[in-house]
Amino acid sequence: MYKKQAPELNFTSGRRYVTSSTTGMMRLNSKHYNKALAFTIKERQLLGIHGLLPPVVRTVEEQVRIYYAQLLNLNQDLAKYLFLLNLSECNEVLFYKLLEAYTEKCLPYVYTPTVGLVCQRYSYIQEFPRGLYITFKDKGHVCNVLQNWPEPDIRAILVTDGGRVLGLGDLGANGMGISVGKITLYTAFGKVRPHQCLPICLDVGCNTDSVREEPYYMGLKRKRPPVDEYDEFIDEFMQAVVKRFGQSCLIQFEDFGNNDAFRFLEKYRYQYCMFNDDIQGTGAVGLAGIISALKCTGTDLKSQRILFQGAGEAAIGLAQLLIIAFKKAGVKEDEALNYIFMRDSKGLVVKERLADTLNDNKLLFAKDMPFIFKLEDCIREIKPTILIGASAQAGSFTKEVLRLMSSFNAVPIIFALSNPTAKSECTAFEAYTHTKGKCLFASGSPFPPLEYDGRTRYASQANNAYIFPGIGLGATACCIRYIPSEIFLIAARTLADICTPEDYAHGRLYPPLSKLSCCAFEIALSVITYAHITNLSTVLPRPTNVRAFLKHQIYDAKYEPVIPPWLNPNGNQNEKVRHNCIDCIDC
Repeated sequence: MYKKQAPELNFTSGRRYVTSSTTGMMRLNSKHYNKALAFTIKERQLLGIHGLLPPVVRTVEEQVRIYYAQLLNLNQDLAKYLFLLNLSECNEVLFYKLLEAYTEKCLPYVYTPTVGLVCQRYSYIQEFPRGLYITFKDKGHVCNVLQNWPEPDIRAILVTDGGRVLGLGDLGANGMGISVGKITLYTAFGKVRPHQCLPICLDVGCNTDSVREEPYYMGLKRKRPPVDEYDEFIDEFMQAVVKRFGQSCLIQFEDFGNNDAFRFLEKYRYQYCMFNDDIQGTGAVGLAGIISALKCTGTDLKSQRILFQGAGEAAIGLAQLLIIAFKKAGVKEDEALNYIFMRDSKGLVVKERLADTLNDNKLLFAKDMPFIFKLEDCIREIKPTILIGASAQAGSFTKEVLRLMSSFNAVPIIFALSNPTAKSECTAFEAYTHTKGKCLFASGSPFPPLEYDGRTRYASQANNAYIFPGIGLGATACCIRYIPSEIFLIAARTLADICTPEDYAHGRLYPPLSKLSCCAFEIALSVITYAHITNLSTVLPRPTNVRAFLKHQIYDAKYEPVIPPWLNPNGNQNEKVRHNCIDCIDC
């Protein structure tokens, strides 16, 4: 007599096989279980959907190629974003398979630069309940709103208040587009299981009149509240997340206003499992690019002079991480500060501006030297070896600026980190042309390869997607207590170590985007190892093989069979045996 067995847990994909109570039509209408034309004829007959699909049976690889061809036929970036969004709501596995197979082609439409346009028009795009909106009117009842989210096992939250979306300013509730876009990358590259990820928009109002007064704006049509009331609301949100999902739930802050971002990071960084990607993630990916550039030039960090154009979240975050890197290299903090210069919209950050608008974050980097306004004059005086743009001021790296950098350095290091593309300080073409091909260049937005002096140059994209998916995977896998700054230094070094001599030969300071999953996996390994050494991990007993432990945590986008193997022991005899090596992420 047949003996009923417990549902089999597939450790690779991280979800149980669908119960028999899920009908065929329910599967077709569910993004989690829909296989479309990949349902076999036998499965269609068993589920009662035979005849509801064309007779052809396709593999997931064939489906990926067909959908990629459809994507290429679309002409507008926004149309491509909507195509991918609709696919993710119809067939989750196929969506992630498509991102995995064509990462470099699809990433710009899921994340930067298209996500900037998406956020500007999000009130016209919102179709599916892709995340959770918690408004200022919910103050006092935030936990009740969190209870409405149907998934109880949330491990990673990406939260924004839309206060400073990319370089576009305050977009209010339209900032949900950035939360939805980036949380997708947690699964696509970090392999955090999709049902464990939650994008959230905290709608507290919008101070941009043109956005707030837009007739179809979907957020609260009010200005932002006073700081004390706003802080009480954020306090309630953080406490509610812990109450609903546990202390180890990762909370990534994204695109908050400058002052709010720094204030919340300092307030919560040791109380909760949280980080700010605009400050810390950008800092880590920027530092990784600098480490790679120094390997290319054969110099060390102590011989550099670094000038920032811009003194906001990204610049301060990278500068603070550089201080940690200098200290690890044996340089005292006071001495390290002498190597870092900042210029904001009002000129060089110097001590004589103390009565001006310098906040505490800028004050640390204020120099005891005469005030200089123009960027060109700053370069002449400081003679920096590294020029980093994080100002969202398009074209601020002029022809004269780039030529000055080239005149003072045999190999100038130039980073134009602002995005979207329209906000970039310069293009890759301008950087290579005006430095006569001498520079090592990285940008926040993607630029196509270009030919210069008979050589193909690949513009390196300093994309935060290299960093935060790996941080998220590692933090959630080991249930880390909190995330210290040293983790971002470790992540930067790990990312730089993945670059190969071939990457450097082509001018790349980062691995190809096709290796994003590999980068995330290796960064996660480093995070877990650090967490175990410092007793920040709450997972007990500690795994003896961290790589094998992590492999069992990751999500693998694949179709689940309708009939579990324990019910059909002979069904998989003719299928190719899956490689199960624990030494690589690709198996």
